[in-house]
Amino acid sequence: MRLGWDDIKRRAKAFSEEWKDAHYEKGETQTFYNEFFEIFGIRRKQVAIYEQRVKLLSNRHGFIDLFWPGTLLVEQKSSRLDLGKAQGQALDYVEGIHPTLQPRWVLTCDFQTWVLLDLDTGKELRFRLADLHKHITAFDFMLGRKVSFETQAGVTITAAELMGKLHDALEESGYVGHDLEQLLVRLLFCLFADDTGIFQPKDIFLQLVENDTRPDGSDVGRVLNDLFDVLDTPEDARQSTLQAELNAFPYVNGRLFAGRLRTPHFTQIMRDHLLDAARHDWSGVSPAIFGSLFQSVMDAKERRAKGAHYTTEANILKVIGPLFLDDLRAELAAIIQRKTGRDKALLEFQAKLTRLTFFDPACGCGNFLVIAYREIRRLELECLKALYGDQQIEAALLSRVTVDQFYGIEYEEFPAKIAEVAMWMMDHIANNEINEAFRLNYARIPLKDSAHILHGDALETDWSSLLRPEKCSYIMGNPPFVGAKYQSEVQRAQVRRVAGLGGSGGTLDYVAAWFIKAGQYLQLNRRIRIAFVATNSITQGEQVAQLWPILFDRHGLEIAFAHRTFSWGSEARGKAHVHVVIIGLAHRDHEPAEKRLFSYPDIKGDPVESRHAALTAYLFDARGVANRHLVVVESTRPLSTRPVISFGNMPNDDGNLILSPSERADLLDAYPQMAPYVRPLYGAKDFIDGNFRYCLWLPGADSTIIRSVPPVVERLRRNREYRAASTRKTTKQLADFPGLFGEIRHTEQPYVLVPRHSSERRDFVPFGFCPADSVAHDSCLFIPNANLFDFAILTSRAHMAWLAHIGGRLKSDFRYSIGLVYNTFPWPDTTLAQRAKIEALAQAVLDARAAHPTSSLADLYDPDTMPANLRKAHAALDAAVDRLYRSAPFASDRDRVEHLFGRYEALVNPLERIGAAKNRRVARMAEQNDCSA
Repeated sequence: MRLGWDDIKRRAKAFSEEWKDAHYEKGETQTFYNEFFEIFGIRRKQVAIYEQRVKLLSNRHGFIDLFWPGTLLVEQKSSRLDLGKAQGQALDYVEGIHPTLQPRWVLTCDFQTWVLLDLDTGKELRFRLADLHKHITAFDFMLGRKVSFETQAGVTITAAELMGKLHDALEESGYVGHDLEQLLVRLLFCLFADDTGIFQPKDIFLQLVENDTRPDGSDVGRVLNDLFDVLDTPEDARQSTLQAELNAFPYVNGRLFAGRLRTPHFTQIMRDHLLDAARHDWSGVSPAIFGSLFQSVMDAKERRAKGAHYTTEANILKVIGPLFLDDLRAELAAIIQRKTGRDKALLEFQAKLTRLTFFDPACGCGNFLVIAYREIRRLELECLKALYGDQQIEAALLSRVTVDQFYGIEYEEFPAKIAEVAMWMMDHIANNEINEAFRLNYARIPLKDSAHILHGDALETDWSSLLRPEKCSYIMGNPPFVGAKYQSEVQRAQVRRVAGLGGSGGTLDYVAAWFIKAGQYLQLNRRIRIAFVATNSITQGEQVAQLWPILFDRHGLEIAFAHRTFSWGSEARGKAHVHVVIIGLAHRDHEPAEKRLFSYPDIKGDPVESRHAALTAYLFDARGVANRHLVVVESTRPLSTRPVISFGNMPNDDGNLILSPSERADLLDAYPQMAPYVRPLYGAKDFIDGNFRYCLWLPGADSTIIRSVPPVVERLRRNREYRAASTRKTTKQLADFPGLFGEIRHTEQPYVLVPRHSSERRDFVPFGFCPADSVAHDSCLFIPNANLFDFAILTSRAHMAWLAHIGGRLKSDFRYSIGLVYNTFPWPDTTLAQRAKIEALAQAVLDARAAHPTSSLADLYDPDTMPANLRKAHAALDAAVDRLYRSAPFASDRDRVEHLFGRYEALVNPLERIGAAKNRRVARMAEQNDCSA
């Protein structure tokens, strides 16, 4: 029987009246608590036991007055005894209980005085028996209703791990595939229902497994299948001979338990795993992150192949907050403050909530849908509280928001099923919030509404067949990332087809296809708002010029809000941490006047919000350009008049032409005639770390000398064989020239070496001068005959800002590109005097480096160990270079790159130079006003 709180309160008052004169512990305790449990419609002996023996830390034994495993421990005393001492005794008992059985609540009582302690929160409630009815909702947990509504990641992950153990044991026994996945999803629902009031009384599923199956596990599978049949059968259609333990379960419906599974044959270990999971407190599990259940049974290789990264609630809120939640909250707050027409507006607001629909076309285990549903239900609850106060009104008439407003597509069947169940779990939690607010005991059982989760490939599915665009309000989610080089042939073909770029389809990440497909879908309803998580590579590097013209020009989208790069954490076992952005999009017919931008001074910290009239594809302010849709396109030559930069020399030699310092010393000791042909070789890592390697450099070498040196002849033989064995045609052709590098670009001039990759931790990429007789490895770029001015601009904060915001990344490290970074960088114009000053400051940087001869560039440019004189030298150079661009100082690197972006526009679109200059003047005036304010 499902009792309402009014019934429970009346029973509590009657209980208090009956026991108002009770004082003696031994004679009355058991009857007292049997009747206390009856207040909630629970038969005490079904869930709790008296005089449970427990081993204390002192190696003695004690006896718990009443023990409900995993839920409640009672220490009962006669009147006038010290309840503080009794609570200490109870806590000693807790320490002696197995962790899987330890209770969350401890009650100490002398009949007339009650003290209820929540061990999770440390909160304590003290009251008199006569006031029990006033505090009866504190015993929500008796009905499985004491649910924590905030993220409890630790509880959730433990639950996932427990289920993972059961999964692994069943899979190892040969119970696999669809049946295994369905079994786990059904058990997931039962475990949650057992602790949260869907099943009443609490723990009847645990009791069924513990008391009605054999210890060896041999009949567990049969009992579970019988239970699933019962859960799928209405109460009035069940056999009259059904055993009472099964008949106590409610009819669930929702298709969850439809269809019989192949009977799993459990062992004792499997039964123990199931019992461990059942004893866990599932009331603290967050359905929003229960996707970690799925991840806990996947290995790392599978996660990469699917591009799966599981999500914290905080990060989901970063998506749905600016997408819809913040506006809805503000709207409701304004309505509540109204002086007239308030109730009508509240009813209209609730009706509006029921019309909204939410679509995640890469929903996984439903994390985004679950959190979105929770937040919409909470908004509805706030609306109802404002309408009805604390009146007691029938819950079924109160709540109108349902799970069938939520839609998803998921490639895998198992997570699709988990998503459906997780939505029901969150629906029950939301119902419990209504119960608490309006003193009800209501649950939507049997299930009638379901989230619409389609098992299929989102890139092959017509989204309109699931949800017609005119019915859709918001599209959101965290699509699979999968970089271009990790994509399967099928995935690459999908991206190529969706993007319509022709040829190879570019180098777009897999996630880009979801942005493009959402843009196509939105054309049939331009009011839809979109927000996706993505790798930050779609907002920097070569992908920007491939993706954003499609979104801006083909589909008419604008950036409505964005989170710049931050670290995206996971709640799953083996946590995945990637650097991501969040992009919110709207059609320009309905774009917001103000665009919200969230920036992260610390990528693992909290963001700082700013507001803008328009944002670029690089996620910075667009006021410095005439065309906010401008993207930086790779150029084959420098747009400014600068020296040509080149790739280094590629050995393609399997190490045969490269010498360590000791190998060089041995060779030259034995064959001094080889000295002209052994040169320093600078690779990026060697150059930065201060290591040295050498190479055989044999263009124009005297063949007589080479043949006279057996070790060199042997190296050339091995190199010829290595190249001849290659499957690449060009490498096989190089076998005829075993003494030469595979690609030669050396000029016999001094040069500035540019490492192609450098750690994101460094404030500056360590560029440096190298002598003419050294050879630049192909892990570097080099600028022949570069001078101090060239070095100064390259090492300046202005150039570093351009690299960081426009260049691509390798993981999170800077990736220096000729076509995208060097050739597109807008160099400043200078007078001779300005140039001379800059060169002097550049020399000061080199002198500061030279003052630390035992330190490598890695040491010198580590932000934690960078010498003060070097940092000061760079600061002086940076300030001087900044003044070449404008007189007002830059506030940040983003400020610098916004200015440089306007300069770039003037280089590539000379006709827009005037517009860009005007925008920059307006921007400067705004900055000055900001400063004066």
